[in-house]
Amino acid sequence: MSDLPLSDLPFYLGAFILVLGVLVVVHEFGHFVAARLCGVKILRFCAGFGPIIWSRRYGPDQTEWSLSLLPLGGYVRMLDEREGEVSAHELHRAYNRQSVGRRSIIVVAGPLANFLLAILIYWGLFWHGSEELRPVLGPPVAESPAARAGIANGDRVLRVDGEAVQTWQDFQWLLLHKATQQNSVELELQPLGGGRVFRHLALGSLAEQGWEKDAFASLGLRFYRPAILPVVGGIQAGSPGAAARLQAGDIFVAIDQKPIATWDEVVEAIRQSPGQAMMFDMLRGANRFQVQITPQVIEEQGLRIGRIGVSVAEASLEGQPEIKGFVRYGCLDAALRAVRETWDKSVFSLVMFGKMLTGEASWKNLSGPVTIADYAGQSARLGLDYYLKFMALVSISLGILNLLPIPVLDGGHLMYHALEVIKGGPLSERVMAWGQQIGLTLLFTLMAFAFFNDLSRLLGPLLNG
Repeated sequence: MSDLPLSDLPFYLGAFILVLGVLVVVHEFGHFVAARLCGVKILRFCAGFGPIIWSRRYGPDQTEWSLSLLPLGGYVRMLDEREGEVSAHELHRAYNRQSVGRRSIIVVAGPLANFLLAILIYWGLFWHGSEELRPVLGPPVAESPAARAGIANGDRVLRVDGEAVQTWQDFQWLLLHKATQQNSVELELQPLGGGRVFRHLALGSLAEQGWEKDAFASLGLRFYRPAILPVVGGIQAGSPGAAARLQAGDIFVAIDQKPIATWDEVVEAIRQSPGQAMMFDMLRGANRFQVQITPQVIEEQGLRIGRIGVSVAEASLEGQPEIKGFVRYGCLDAALRAVRETWDKSVFSLVMFGKMLTGEASWKNLSGPVTIADYAGQSARLGLDYYLKFMALVSISLGILNLLPIPVLDGGHLMYHALEVIKGGPLSERVMAWGQQIGLTLLFTLMAFAFFNDLSRLLGPLLNG
């Protein structure tokens, strides 16, 4: 999780409330539209939960449209004999009097609305176009699957198992999707010098680690890192570098007697040595000298890393690959791509949940409201494109969650309907009540796991510090 200053808390909380509020309203509006089309009378459409702070009645049925105090929920109240007396002339409009097929349509319309919203968001983003990172790989982590595959810095990914990729995000999602189905992939790459090469990347390490860690980090994959000369540009006041009297223009020659050729090697060596004294061989003009520096200990995403407070000098990047580009699709292509994006992410979510149930993936992958709020704030900080992509992803997750066959969720109601068809009649009140208790228990268990994971991510660095 990101290190969140208290001053940013209102912004992050607002971004989270907006996302969840919009998605819940869209979900309930799906139920509303389907119920109206099926002839069911709507008594109330409410955004939020808790005490009602505003309401108005509209339409021939005088449906009550209302807002509640807490903006993290919502519901549609339909005419139903189980919730109150229904006059004889309106019995045909009661939800409980509808056929199993109509009730199922009303139930499934909520998750469907979330999927449609995700498709609409992706379609708009793909059609409008955006600046995207190209799928250019950096130097792989030593002894990692990427290193064993022979991947080199500057390799651009053209295809994964024959499927073309245009952006870094395309590559990430396609690789994750493949990893849930197979143990290796074939990457078609374009090296810095041109041409085409094929590399076979093993994916087994993801399953071995229970999908708990960052997938790309587990595979040793990194984004492209330009080979910048190790020349000091700026020195932060009060930093270890300033205390060692480093100057702009100084060149790193060696660290702990190991020769240095690029700035990336300098950064990597310092990051891996928090609080440990290091001997630096430096070149200033024609003079070579040594200086001992102890990197400051910094917490970053739960890890202890080292920093000495110096930045790189501007360097020529001539001959480096293009790492950014504007990507835009035509109207129809954008729509087809949006449908596929939503489908792929839905399938991936279901597969990962299945792996958690079977023990193949760790339950630590489950995120709760604190993590979601953190990501909401981070994506909002990055810009509207990122925030909308985050909203689409959460919308898909909400749709998938509601389709799980757990009583109290939409999927549970669909399960009841299926049993009703098999039985040839409605389930008894006792069975329904029993199912509700089981459903609430399962739902609270999932929430407890998610909240525990949130606390672990939040407090873990503090407890391990």
